Parts: sequence; structure tokens; C-alpha cells
Amino acid sequence: MGTVCTVNAYDDGTKSLYDELFARLHEIDETFSVTIDSSEISAINKAAGERSVSVSSDTAYVVRSALAFAELTGGAFDPTVGPLVKIWGINTDHARVPAQSEIDAVLPLINWRDVSVADDNTVMLKRRGMALDLGGIVKGYAADELTKILGARKVRRAIVDLGGNIFVYGKKKDGSPWRVGIKDPKDPEGVPAIVLNVANSTIVTSGVYERFFTENGVRYHHILDAKTGYPASSGLLSSTIVCESSMAADALSTSVFVLGKESGMELLRRMQSSAGTPLAEIPGLHAQVLGIFIEEDGSISASKALEGSLEAPAVTFE
Repeated sequence: MGTVCTVNAYDDGTKSLYDELFARLHEIDETFSVTIDSSEISAINKAAGERSVSVSSDTAYVVRSALAFAELTGGAFDPTVGPLVKIWGINTDHARVPAQSEIDAVLPLINWRDVSVADDNTVMLKRRGMALDLGGIVKGYAADELTKILGARKVRRAIVDLGGNIFVYGKKKDGSPWRVGIKDPKDPEGVPAIVLNVANSTIVTSGVYERFFTENGVRYHHILDAKTGYPASSGLLSSTIVCESSMAADALSTSVFVLGKESGMELLRRMQSSAGTPLAEIPGLHAQVLGIFIEEDGSISASKALEGSLEAPAVTFE
């Protein structure tokens, strides 16, 4: 998955448990990776505009989920960003700022509405040149899958860390919540900007410091805005989602970063309102979704339900 994955099951950790967990991770990687030629996502992309591809129930589920989040966020999350990701090449040896003509050429290929998933688990991209990239959701799906194994094995407490997608499972041995640090975007290797006290939750952050390159003195980060074709510029340095579904947190942390603090916070509030989109329509999501935003001026805002759980210099709760 292009990152370091660690799992600590503490007192319940055994070789057979870790073997099972990492076998599942490898299976997910081999199914969803866009860089593995034999993956199901690669097969879908190769057949774009020509035919539908029969896939596993896992792949169909994640693609359906990605489309549900695309609809919920008005396209702020879009799983068809593959062509855009490719021309920017961020996190590869050939990262560069593409010419405007290159961006203009691929933008028409990015439209989640042009993806169909049939009841028989066949997936089709409607136009040639389209490409799925599920990098913004599949690590969350993987974390959820690992917690299923932890539950089946009756593990009492564990931490799953898939490259910053954190899932704290259970509570600490003394019954207290876990303390999870959220990086300072301006000093990611330094003291965390925020410490969050939580149990049985996932914490996923999208930030400008995660993957980026610098060209002519300008830093370009990896969170691309599918509408402009450029790295999102929303006034945020990082956005964090806290909930019980890591897949939801993964997709939504990207979405609210693109939307910005005001629209992002409104989306999270709308999800918890009976007048908003029913949570039942979003696969894998069944509990409240909370957000933490760090803006370019250093100010921190968070969902009101997190009051009492955060350690930070100054936070505005909304």
C-alpha cells in the first residue's frame, strides 16, 4: 500500500495472529493496487470504455462505497482521479508539475458518475482513458478488515497503524483511553499539535506534509482537487476524521480537506442530522463522524463532541 503498516496486539499478539493479519493486508494490496499489473483495479482500468470486468465481492463493495462517498461529498472525493494522479506523479521518482494542456486533457475523464457497479459484481468505466485510484479509501477498508480479525480472535486491545490511518481497538490495559498524537503540519517530526484521548475509534488525517514535492520553490502536495486538477487549496494544512469506520474516515478526511473547514464541518454536521443524508446509505458507517481542522494560520477547530477529549493549546469547538 505504499506505506509502512504496523499492528500491535499487546498481550494477545501471537505469530498466527500476525500472520493472518498481514496475509489479509497482502491480499488487499494485490487486489486494489494500481501499480500491480495483475490487480483487479488494473483490470478495470485496462478495460475502460470497452467492457465491464467481473471482480470479487470485496472490490465491488469498496467501489460502491467510494461512489457513495463521491455522491455524499459532491465529488470532493472522486475515485476516478487516476489519470490526474498519474500525470502529477507525486510520491514517485517522476513527480512534476504537468502542463495546463495535460491537466485539461485528463479533467474530462474524472467523473465518478461514469462508473457502474452491477449486481453481479461487474465494474465498468464508461470512457477510454478513465482510471480508478482507490488510494483515498482502501487503507481505511484494510484497517476495518484487520479489526474484524482482531474481533474474531477475541483480541482485547490493539493498535493498527497503516501509514497514519490509526485504529485504536479496545482500551489500554488500565482501562484508560489511548492517546493519539496529531502531527503539527509545520513541524511533522516535532511535538504533536494535538493529542486525542479515544477508545475503539479510528483517526485518519490528510495533510500537506504527508506526500509532496517542491518545484521552483513551490510545494505541491498529493491531495488533488478533481475540479481544478491541482493540489487542493482550501486554507487547511490538515484535516482529521474520528469515527468507528476507518474506510469512512479515510474518504472523508480527503473530502473535507478539499472542501475546506466551513464546508467540511457543515458536511459532518449534515451527516449527523436527520435532515441530511442517512448514514445507512454509506456502507460501513453507523456512528457519529467528528472532525479536527488545522488551518494555514495555525488555528484549530474541532467538532463539539470532541470537547474534553483533546489536548491542544487552543481549540474552537463548533
